[in-house]
Amino acid sequence: MRLAGKTAVVTGGGKGIGAAIALAFAREGAQVIIADIDARAGAAAAQKLQGQGYRALAVPTDVTDPASVDAMVREARATLGPIDILVANAGINVFGKPLETDSEDWRRCFSVDLDGVWHSARSVLPDMVGRGGGSIIALASVHSFTIIPGCFPYPVAKHAVIGLVRALGVEYASAGVRVNAIAPGYIETQLALDHWATFADPDAERACANALHPPGRIGRPEEVAMTAVFLASDEAPFINASTITIDGGRSVLYHE
Repeated sequence: MRLAGKTAVVTGGGKGIGAAIALAFAREGAQVIIADIDARAGAAAAQKLQGQGYRALAVPTDVTDPASVDAMVREARATLGPIDILVANAGINVFGKPLETDSEDWRRCFSVDLDGVWHSARSVLPDMVGRGGGSIIALASVHSFTIIPGCFPYPVAKHAVIGLVRALGVEYASAGVRVNAIAPGYIETQLALDHWATFADPDAERACANALHPPGRIGRPEEVAMTAVFLASDEAPFINASTITIDGGRSVLYHE
């Protein structure tokens, strides 16, 4: 029970990596607030946890709206107590070419993938600083370090997330608050399954994705989740302003 007695918020916790993190946290003893813009998905994820005997609360939340985030934090605090852990997981993919990206696409990407992380962190930081401790984990991406053509402006926002994590980590370390990031690579979420399904041979596409990685497979949501558990726990007291990459080694693989 590595998170016993702690209360955690997971944005975008209704499905995918966020849902896996919420489940892993609950299994380790945390009370979990699932903050998701998709009210139905958030409620279903919370009910699933509750059905397994865990304490969970779903709060519909739009991370692009500071007022919505603040309201979620107030409700979470009133229902489950002070927040010890934030996982800023909510994100969207906006992929294109630079000169084909209009202002709406740019703003849509940054409003969720960068602003949403900041709004969430800013809302929980005062309590964490006041209590002298807390852990904030942002979901970055391997796109935070590499550029893949045709994926603009997503990597720009994810590069900025790393800068935000470093800045907040340094700023609030003396107050006992640690701020870190996880950078997943190719993870087998429903989004990946849906992408493969758009091809004539989904199994061939899956095999192609697996072959890109040194272990011969892509990652699983629970593998990201257990890294989040470690960073959120008291086992990582001196890890701050850092990023852990979870991609099976693909990002360091030599390419001819």
